[in-house]
Amino acid sequence: METENPDMRPSILVVDDTPDHLTLMQGLLKKQYRVLLATNGEKALKIARDVSRPDLILLDVMMPGFSGWDVCAALKADRTTRDIPVIFLTTMSGTEDETKGLELGAADFITKPVNPATLLARVATQMKVKTASDFLHVNNSLLEKEVARRTQELAAIQDVTIIAMACLAETRDCDTGNHIRRTQHYMKILSERLGDNPRLGPSLDQATVSTLFKSAPLHDIGKVGIPDRILLKPGKYTPEEFEIMKTHTALGRDAITMAETQLGTNVAFLSCAKDIAYCHHEKWDGSGYPEGLQGDDIPLSARLMAVADVYDALISRRVYKEGMLHDNAVGIILLGKGAHFDPDIVDAFMSAADDIKAVAARFADSDRDMERKKMQLATISGDSPR
Repeated sequence: METENPDMRPSILVVDDTPDHLTLMQGLLKKQYRVLLATNGEKALKIARDVSRPDLILLDVMMPGFSGWDVCAALKADRTTRDIPVIFLTTMSGTEDETKGLELGAADFITKPVNPATLLARVATQMKVKTASDFLHVNNSLLEKEVARRTQELAAIQDVTIIAMACLAETRDCDTGNHIRRTQHYMKILSERLGDNPRLGPSLDQATVSTLFKSAPLHDIGKVGIPDRILLKPGKYTPEEFEIMKTHTALGRDAITMAETQLGTNVAFLSCAKDIAYCHHEKWDGSGYPEGLQGDDIPLSARLMAVADVYDALISRRVYKEGMLHDNAVGIILLGKGAHFDPDIVDAFMSAADDIKAVAARFADSDRDMERKKMQLATISGDSPR
């Protein structure tokens, strides 16, 4: 048995407390439109707010209780009904009445007695406007979704590119990709913990925290320019070797600066990454490198990375050493308060020590990572792996 197709014609809600006028309106409109009827304002609002909302409302003004003015005001105040066009039908013909109706948001104002041809023409005009408006709304919504999808896609590509670049630097050192993930999350924890700090909190809004998280992986990108004989040396550097090693900060800054120049525009995460790459070996007391900056002259992003990077270096296993216990590493960070590290950041680190320990465990290096690094070093040095 076939079911009848649903009536897809536009719907019009006619609101009037006079039954004869409702009958007249239904007779005029029913050939072209689905007609809904309401004898008072309260019923009209209930119908208008239904899931299948009308496409247009013809609204009498003078009704007992809830007047047409009241109904129109309520419709326009409701997000779900404010876009339904309203045409007032009334015996009130004064200019001030028409002005009031239009100010309330009505699309048109027709006086009674109604001329059928005029009514149908004006209804048709408002229906065309409504159809065009709905079309634009649907297409704008689709466009917004597509822009959001493309933006998310570009952000994902950007994030993957950053991680890939950072991993390229890390694979030449004795770290693994997990070092990148750990320091990212340490930075996020520290910056969020500092949100209520009166000195540093105002500089660490949600957008900045997100930028820090995105920028952190590039902190050692300059290591790609350090020779293997120095970068992969397991023992202590000679003074000359250390001077070469220190240049990775400038190499990282310059690489990111070149990327900014090629891009031709300023990008927040690149500016942040440049500060981190160049300054994360500066120390609070001015004894760091490459500039010997002191205190607040060191960018906040670099001060955060200094704590994150040193802690991770202490706890991490290397081919030539075991990782330090968490509590011992925390003790060393605390000893560096006011000397190596910003005191407020150390306080935040101490209060978040358990969360930081959990991140370290979550992204811990595996035995397979260590074996891979041993093989890498053995290949470079020409020795057989032990």
